Amino acid sequence: MRLRHAGGRAVHLGYCTNVHPAEDLAGLLDQLDRYAVPVRTNLGTDLLGLGLWLAAPVAAELAADPDARRRLRTELSVRGLEVVTLNGFPYASFQAPVVKGAVYHPDWTTVDRLRYTLDLARVLADLLPDDAARGSVSTLPLAWRTPWDAARAGAARGRLDQLAAGLAAVERDTGRPVRVGFEPEPGCVVESSAQAVALLSGVDTTRLGVCLDLAHLACAWEEPADALDRLATAGLPVVKVQVSAALEAADPAADPAALRRWVEPRFLHQTRAAGCAAATAGTGTAAGGPGGSEQADPADPAWAADDLDAALDAQLPGPWRVHYHVPLHAPPEPPLGSTLPVLRAALAALLAGPDAGCDHLDVETYTWGVLPAGRRPSTDAELAAGIAAELAFARDELVALGLTPIETAVIP
Repeated sequence: MRLRHAGGRAVHLGYCTNVHPAEDLAGLLDQLDRYAVPVRTNLGTDLLGLGLWLAAPVAAELAADPDARRRLRTELSVRGLEVVTLNGFPYASFQAPVVKGAVYHPDWTTVDRLRYTLDLARVLADLLPDDAARGSVSTLPLAWRTPWDAARAGAARGRLDQLAAGLAAVERDTGRPVRVGFEPEPGCVVESSAQAVALLSGVDTTRLGVCLDLAHLACAWEEPADALDRLATAGLPVVKVQVSAALEAADPAADPAALRRWVEPRFLHQTRAAGCAAATAGTGTAAGGPGGSEQADPADPAWAADDLDAALDAQLPGPWRVHYHVPLHAPPEPPLGSTLPVLRAALAALLAGPDAGCDHLDVETYTWGVLPAGRRPSTDAELAAGIAAELAFARDELVALGLTPIETAVIP
């Protein structure tokens, strides 16, 4: 879907397909018919945006074959689908029975991560609609926080320089600019906006910036307006926003059984108590980063755990925010809740200026298949209906902030 900001800028809204397990071209086309087309039909829109997730093998296959890229673009177009952004965070096997910390590998110290991301940029340049201003790719925030030292920080910085040069080459070859956004996430080297500023200072900001996941922002207990101001002051662009909400427990000790129902084996659900806000507000650099000083660790075990069951066992002080993406339109039943107020505050701050602060918005609830029993879709049709309901919710939030849906598939 497309909407127009009052300042005239077109804003793209879609959903991220990392909720689907396909990892080859045949599976990718199948998921378009099984899920994306029904989502578009449920929404009653002629054009639906997808934030495609392409696993590394299929990204490499497409990057090496211009004809395959053209075929994929045609397959998208005939189904009323468009792509302006790709999710390049998971490398492969994101819907495997157990993912947990494997999602952070390979990280930005490796050439594999660089090659994968540049493959995605090459693919995206040929998938972009003719009238799209640019493309975006989201990626992991350098690495998981351990092990991390000066040698790894130096290796990662070298990869980022190579990435910027590679993106410049893609633009020279295709005429289409593609930017990469590093996505702060709990437990990673870059967890907060302050760490993003510290560790990404000096990068080529015409091509590199931040992907702001609103569930992650909430788990860092950051005030959205402050975080956006910090990034803007540092000159770090927000190249993509993932419109998501996290699980919240105001008093986890009151009903731990309610939280136990959300414990599951596939994904990490990093948990942060309100006390971590003091750490995320720090402005120093992480150990081994530029400048060599240290900042407070948001993952200090006094108020943080790397998974929900660990937080329950440690009896962390409340309130908690849990890295568990919950459907936007269907927050958990009390005593639990979601971080929708953070989402609303972030969108309001992002869109408050004379121009939209970001034009690529992606609804990213990849956890549909691991929701507690009774909240989990049991059929493809139920999943498509749930994704459509989330997109309708997000669209309505944007309209309430003054954006106007664009009914035609072509922007004048």
